[in-house]
Amino acid sequence: MDFKEYIAEHKKMVYSTICDYVQIKEPKAHYSIMRDYIDRQGSYRRPGLILLTGQMFGVSTEQLRLPASAMQLSEDWILMQDDVEDDSELRRGKPAAHKLYGWIHTMNATNVGQIAMWRMLKDYILKYGVQNGNKIYEKFYDMLAYTMEGQYIENNFIYDIKNLSKVSEDFYFKVVDSKTCYYTVYGPLQVGAIAANQPESTLEILKKIGTPGGISFQITDDILDIIADEKVFGKKNLGDLYEGKVTLIMLNTYKNATAVEKARIDAIYLKSRKNKTPEEINFLLELIKKYDSIDYAKDVAKKYGELAKIAVEENMNKLPNNEYTTMLLSSIKDLYSRNK
Repeated sequence: MDFKEYIAEHKKMVYSTICDYVQIKEPKAHYSIMRDYIDRQGSYRRPGLILLTGQMFGVSTEQLRLPASAMQLSEDWILMQDDVEDDSELRRGKPAAHKLYGWIHTMNATNVGQIAMWRMLKDYILKYGVQNGNKIYEKFYDMLAYTMEGQYIENNFIYDIKNLSKVSEDFYFKVVDSKTCYYTVYGPLQVGAIAANQPESTLEILKKIGTPGGISFQITDDILDIIADEKVFGKKNLGDLYEGKVTLIMLNTYKNATAVEKARIDAIYLKSRKNKTPEEINFLLELIKKYDSIDYAKDVAKKYGELAKIAVEENMNKLPNNEYTTMLLSSIKDLYSRNK
């Protein structure tokens, strides 16, 4: 069984738990908005990592059910907020929530998801004890706080800085570490280990695996934003260019561009999403092609993917020898060899 098959096997359990905590009640219109993204069901990669590491260290899926479900629910409400901030068109193949319900009702509905998420974690403490329960609660707090810091840094560039000459790859990797490495990869891995009473040394191993894995995942996501099949990817292509985000692709393009090209890039990045024209986006795409920036990003993603794989292999003797450990390699490969 590979990681995708593993997720498919446990998806129903996680989804049904979330539905138990986020029921559609009066006022139905309010609760239905949060359930909309829940019912669209994303990749479930993050809860899959919690379940995988927990089982790798001998914990039952039932004991991991609440933190795994809280992890997925956090993604659902965070994505809803992200889509409002980015004015995204699509999410999981359908119109973004704010396009359907308006941004005020959508942002308010995200509170439904947040409240239910914290309630799940409280119920975990009540059921399985304060010691581990509180550690998992604190891990969620830390993950989400760091993620929101990264969101601020990224939004500060998009809405205030708006100039690629003011940032570098170090800036990009800072955002990726906060928004992707911790929240998407090594944080979930650590939650599963915490549920199994694993020491801090084990959590550090998982961080060494998850940090390069997360970088590879995000660079791959940036690439897919440009080249993926929208029906498979579930989002509108070129969103990063319209939003004016910092990506490794655009940093490489800007670094190699001529002075005249840089000036036009600067002018485009100064514009808001709604004011960018298709002609301007096509200009950016032509420069990306001219300077082989997709291939550059693919090479970097592959490098970090290999580093994650090496980190797993180097620490095999410190991890249990079972089917879940083998599956962990599959999950790391899935971070960068994917089409959505």
